[in-house]
Amino acid sequence: MLNFINKNKIIILTFSITLFLGILTFLTFIDRSFIKLNETNLQNLLIIDLVIVLVFFILIFSEIYKIIKINSNQKNSSKANIRYITFFSIATLLPSILIAAFSLSLFYFALEKYLDKKISTAVNNSYDMAKNYLEDIRSNIDADIVLISFDVNRNVKLFYDNKSKFDNLLRQQRLLRRVDEIHLIDGTGKQIISNSNNPDSEFVPPETKALELVSTDERPLKIINAFTNKSSALLKLNNYIDTYLYVIKFLDPEISNYLKKSEQAISFYYTVENNSTGIKISFALIYLIVVTLLLFLSISVAIKFASRFFKPISNLITASIDISSGNLNTKVPIVDADEEIDTLNKNFNLMIDRLKTQQDKLLLSERHEAWENVARKLAHEIKNPLTPIQLSIDRLKDKYSNKLSDEKIEFENYLKTINNQIKVIEHLVNEFSEFARMPKPILKKIDFKKTILPIIKLMELSNKNIGFDFSCYVDDIFINADKEQINRAFLNLFKNSVESLNEKSTKNVNFSAKISIAIRVKDNYICSTIEDNGIGFSKENIKNIVKPYFTTKKDGTGLGLAIVNKIINDHDGNIIFLPKKNGAKITINLPIYAS
Repeated sequence: MLNFINKNKIIILTFSITLFLGILTFLTFIDRSFIKLNETNLQNLLIIDLVIVLVFFILIFSEIYKIIKINSNQKNSSKANIRYITFFSIATLLPSILIAAFSLSLFYFALEKYLDKKISTAVNNSYDMAKNYLEDIRSNIDADIVLISFDVNRNVKLFYDNKSKFDNLLRQQRLLRRVDEIHLIDGTGKQIISNSNNPDSEFVPPETKALELVSTDERPLKIINAFTNKSSALLKLNNYIDTYLYVIKFLDPEISNYLKKSEQAISFYYTVENNSTGIKISFALIYLIVVTLLLFLSISVAIKFASRFFKPISNLITASIDISSGNLNTKVPIVDADEEIDTLNKNFNLMIDRLKTQQDKLLLSERHEAWENVARKLAHEIKNPLTPIQLSIDRLKDKYSNKLSDEKIEFENYLKTINNQIKVIEHLVNEFSEFARMPKPILKKIDFKKTILPIIKLMELSNKNIGFDFSCYVDDIFINADKEQINRAFLNLFKNSVESLNEKSTKNVNFSAKISIAIRVKDNYICSTIEDNGIGFSKENIKNIVKPYFTTKKDGTGLGLAIVNKIINDHDGNIIFLPKKNGAKITINLPIYAS
């Protein structure tokens, strides 16, 4: 998801700007935006909208074209892949167009019904009724204060003689006239006596100007406060000394709120009616933007799905063509796919690996057989003349040693040199013969750890100058092998490490020689690792290191590692040579015994 957003950030940014401008235009048409509703602003907004929408469409369709082109031009693409991409894209496009057309038609129909004359008449009548009702309530307070003042003026004596009974009188008047508060105040607005349906409410006196107006006028003064939903009236009481009657009546908040909402609804209704064409355009613009983005997302998903399904199949086809042509180094690329496809790819690669392993073993077996024939012939051809040569040297020595006096020592040295070279050739012949006579392994169940541990102990006793470190992370590990051949292979490897360490120690007196042996079990194989800090081997020599007759040693025959490699391969294993910064690392993998 994050990768998709990162790749299409310009499209997403353009979409956000376009959507924001579309909504802003819509809100401006209904006069709910921070931009003032006038013809100039609307024209400017519409021009900007059209330009940004055009840019958005160009970006969308260019990106879709690019995605389709990339998938069509891929090496592993197939005709079926392209067909399915086209199918998914069209299958997504057609319903989107139909839904868009239906939704826009439905919106236009609903807007026309909303602006119907019957609805406008009903809205106006509802508002007028609420307004008239509110005005009636406010007007009734004039009559209420006149009637209350009449009763209060009659009971002036009660006011001065019995305040408690007078308070009951005010209470009766409040309940009878259905007002909320009755106050008697002096000319400064100070409260003299009151009766309220809410004793805890705070008394707010009328303005001084209002008191001045009624002080010289016998008519009541109506005071309306729309913000507090309060209607009140003020009247001077003639039978009292500097006393005014102040009556308050609170309006029903629901009615007042209803009136406000009605006013807002009427204002909104006529704004919509006057700008219905612009609202339709704005809504169509917003809808088109959203549908286009959703269409782009749908087509992208469709293309991704088609590629996800057909790309692995195309890869399999390509790999199978390579294999049929004899290229077993090919691999099926592991791509993000369904679990079943992923399993198929992995199994196909595993099959290729097995075929390649079998092919390598077959080739190696053929090479070994050829090398054995060569070694056998060489041993035969070289060994035949060695005996006559040796006999001839012995006769020369017997015949001429006593006859030469001054040159006797030099003569014997010559013969000794020839004898030494004959011994070297005999050793070489023995190596050839041994390689040629390499028998087939006799496989038996053997304990691997117990097989190589005596070899390590022997090497450790015979090489005190070298530190041996042995680690075995499993016990009782068995292999199906020829014990003598396994002994020979590991002995040869240990001897090579010892020779490498001794060669390095002659160049560095303070050198600390070490050999580390570790045994682990991994994926049904016994993994043995031999590491040393000797002279190691170069990357260039690794390719040829197990080939017969290849050697980097002065007196080497080049057959030791070839024999080791043949033994390991005959046991269905493999050997890996890895160079290190200081030394060498060899890994031998042998299959665990399976009953």
